[in-house]
Amino acid sequence: MTLTVFCVLLFAAMLHASWNAIVKAGSDKLYSAISVSGSAALIALVMLPFSIQPTLASVPYLIASCALQVVYTVLVAKTYQISDMSQTYPLMRGTAPLLVALVSVSVFGEHLSDLAWTGIGVICVAILAMAFNGRLRLQKGVYLALLNACFIASYTLVDGNGVRVSGTALGYTLWTFLMNGVCLLSWAMVARRHDATRYLVRHWKKGIPGGIGTMGSYGLALWAMTQAPLAVVAALRETSILFGALIAAVFLKERVTPLRVLAACGIAAGAVLLRLA
Repeated sequence: MTLTVFCVLLFAAMLHASWNAIVKAGSDKLYSAISVSGSAALIALVMLPFSIQPTLASVPYLIASCALQVVYTVLVAKTYQISDMSQTYPLMRGTAPLLVALVSVSVFGEHLSDLAWTGIGVICVAILAMAFNGRLRLQKGVYLALLNACFIASYTLVDGNGVRVSGTALGYTLWTFLMNGVCLLSWAMVARRHDATRYLVRHWKKGIPGGIGTMGSYGLALWAMTQAPLAVVAALRETSILFGALIAAVFLKERVTPLRVLAACGIAAGAVLLRLA
């Protein structure tokens, strides 16, 4: 992995943790997630005329990705309603890279070096240690986080292959967020028009930075997937846990224990191994 791809993914990780914190901090987690997705959709709509359009071969991937990511967004909101971000965020993000690695190698035939496998393993173990530190309260939140990990791995694999046949990482990213946002906003306006409209009008200023964060984070990750193996990108992107732990402690006032600090060091060590792989 080149230094450029490595640095881009670290920046994407920071953006990812930031928009998750915006959702977690919202008074209603579902409407906060919809606000973020809706803002990203508006940004995508403005930018699409100036972007190269993806190939027709990538359309099935876009449709499948949209379905998976809509469910993922709803699950993120539900998870944060009943559990701490500092536990469930590492759990769902730490399990997904291992699933991506196993499927990308066994199904799609990607090759990973022993050092890359070691780096992925170190990151996953460190993240899971951070998530399972202390008592496992709110079991439903843990189950939702594990379920969401499956959706994260699924849309990562779908988009990783879709962006490679699209011919344009930017165009593919913009269509992804436009489709996702339109679906979520349409559901909100049909099912919960009054409450959703009131929340979006009051909190639209928070949705804009969230939309920029989610689009920037995933767009950069998609570009990286055209430059490096999916498993390596997925694992390195989850260094967002480092930023997530910091945000949870400083801004959300959640408790961060010594074990979580040690786990953060493990994540950093795994990132170094992937950089050297």
